[in-house]
Formats: sequence, C-alpha cells, structure tokens
Amino acid sequence: MDGNVSVRPNDVAAMRRKLAVVAVLAVVLFGVATVRIFVAPDLPPLPAHVDAIIELAGPGIRDAATMALVHQGRAPVVVQSTTQLEDGKHTCLPATPDVEVLCFNPKPGTTRGEAHYIAATAAQRHWKSIIIVTTPDHALRARLRIGRCFPGTVYVAESPLPWLYWFRQIPYQWAASVKALAFQTAC
Repeated sequence: MDGNVSVRPNDVAAMRRKLAVVAVLAVVLFGVATVRIFVAPDLPPLPAHVDAIIELAGPGIRDAATMALVHQGRAPVVVQSTTQLEDGKHTCLPATPDVEVLCFNPKPGTTRGEAHYIAATAAQRHWKSIIIVTTPDHALRARLRIGRCFPGTVYVAESPLPWLYWFRQIPYQWAASVKALAFQTAC
C-alpha cells in the first residue's frame, strides 16, 4: 500500500453539490434572520400610556412618529436624543401643550450613551415605562441596551427607514448587535 488515496470524479462532484446546498442554506438562513431581527422585528404592542416617549437619534424620519405618539396623549413627557452636530442648535421637538419636552446629547453619542441618560433620568423622575422611537433595524438592539440600564418596561415604536439606508444599516446593525450581545453585556 503506497498511502495514496484516489478520489473518483463522482465523489468530487457529490462533495461540490453538498457544499453548494450548505452554502445556499446558510445564505437563506442569514436572510431570514436578517428580516426577522432587523427588517420586521417582533415587538409587543404599544400601551395606551407610559411615563415618557423617547426619540433616539439616528437615521430615518423619527420626529413624525414621535409627534404622532405625543398627539395621541401617550405620555406627559417627550425626550429627544440629538446628535453631536445638533448639540446646542435648538433642534429639539416643538413645544406641545401639556407635554414636557426635553432634549439631550448622549455621552458617548451611541445607543449605550442614550441608555445611560435614560436610566439616570428615569431614576430621578421615577419612570416605570417608556416608549422609545427608532427604526426597525435598530429596535431590538436599542431595547436590549436600554433594558439593561432601565429597570422598567421598554416599548418600541418604529419609524420608517428610507430604503437607501438599508444597505448601510443591515451590516452595521449585525456588527453592533454582536458587540452588544457578546462584548458589551453590561449597562
């Protein structure tokens, strides 16, 4: 016996077919997970009333979704997170009768920074429940991050994300979610 192993052409073809099937299944599973986690996340329905509505900073048309909740009378307080570029430019949401409007610029300017601010403000004001307004791609990670810092109930209202943003947001949200789940597991 000379130690050489001969591989028949039929065996190679069969192995290639199996690898192709595995690759297709992996792509399909990744696509289904992406849709389930970032495009159409499973979120509980919004309650009629919470202690505060909090609009997180980021892409999309969040002001309209936030103001719709305000006009529905869902909370006596609305809070808007602003970006570093908006800081000090008086870009806060418009004043609304019988609703307190607050703005903040998180330090650091991340979802984690927003979660720290929300937790501190909620503790001072004795909030037990909040609605956060964000885009679908960010919904579950934002809820996770804020839920780690805020002991109350966190609901999510989705604001549409313009379709051109999806190409950038999906890879970003995958990476940021892995970071939140595996590396930054504390508040």
